[in-house]
Amino acid sequence: MSVLIAFLSLAAESVIGYPDRLFRAVGHPVTWLGRLIAFLDRTLNRATDSDTRRRMAGVFALFVIVVVPLALGAAIESLLGWFPGGFVLTALLATSLLAQKSLTAHVRAVAEALDTGGLEAGRKAVSMIVGRDPDRLDEPAVCRAAIESLAENFSDGVVAPAFWLGVGGLAGGAAYKGVNTADSMIGHKTPRHLAFGWAAARFDDLVNLPASRLSGLLIVAAAFLLRDTDARAAWRALRNDAGRHRSPNAGWPEAAMAGALGLALAGPRIYDGVTVDDAVMGSGGRREATSADIRRALALYRAADLLLMALFSVLAVIVLSV
Repeated sequence: MSVLIAFLSLAAESVIGYPDRLFRAVGHPVTWLGRLIAFLDRTLNRATDSDTRRRMAGVFALFVIVVVPLALGAAIESLLGWFPGGFVLTALLATSLLAQKSLTAHVRAVAEALDTGGLEAGRKAVSMIVGRDPDRLDEPAVCRAAIESLAENFSDGVVAPAFWLGVGGLAGGAAYKGVNTADSMIGHKTPRHLAFGWAAARFDDLVNLPASRLSGLLIVAAAFLLRDTDARAAWRALRNDAGRHRSPNAGWPEAAMAGALGLALAGPRIYDGVTVDDAVMGSGGRREATSADIRRALALYRAADLLLMALFSVLAVIVLSV
């Protein structure tokens, strides 16, 4: 039933997303988890403690961050299971853990901003989805940043939560979202979070391993379906470049996306004034990305997303027929 819930939630979220009215009324699971993580950070992460003590506090915080959403998700799914069609309600709740529609909207907004408002508008739009310094980005860099964010968030925001929904139902998806949110909030190599956020960052790397590989393969497969993308180059970039990325996961979808589009993504980037010297994904591709490339990337993403839904639909049929 978990695989069916994952498929239904993917299908529903791609259409309805997360309504703005609902967000204004009750917030979003990520904001709820964010409050929990911020509370744990304020309470447990004391600057006067040793790094060892802060690291152990971070391990305990991660335990709480995983167990609380996991327990709530399991309780809700169990309760809804008593009602006819309860799995449909569970799937609708699980749509809040996915980001297909919002990811499309945010990345498309960058292309539209560049086309209608120029570089400054593009910088403002891309700053909503990336953490690098927007004022240092020229137009090709803005386009590359949007495409890189699309590729990475396809893995983190769509494939990974769907995977863990399929494995563990609402509990699995909610627990994954807790881990991923913790990594985004405290998993940074800053003086405050280097020790305290160590466990969150390492565990996020672990739980994203299967989804990142699947994301890269889905992008390669999607490139076969579109006219202006190169599946062979996507596969070649995946094999040659993915493992050279500083992240054990982000390189897989980024390399596949770069190869499919004939671009050279990643490479040196600036975050908070600090240059991060990362490897180039799609070696040999062009660096001069354009807003048209963002739209090509969106088309590739939508095709890969449809393949993901098709995969879960097949798995649901297989599991339910056994």
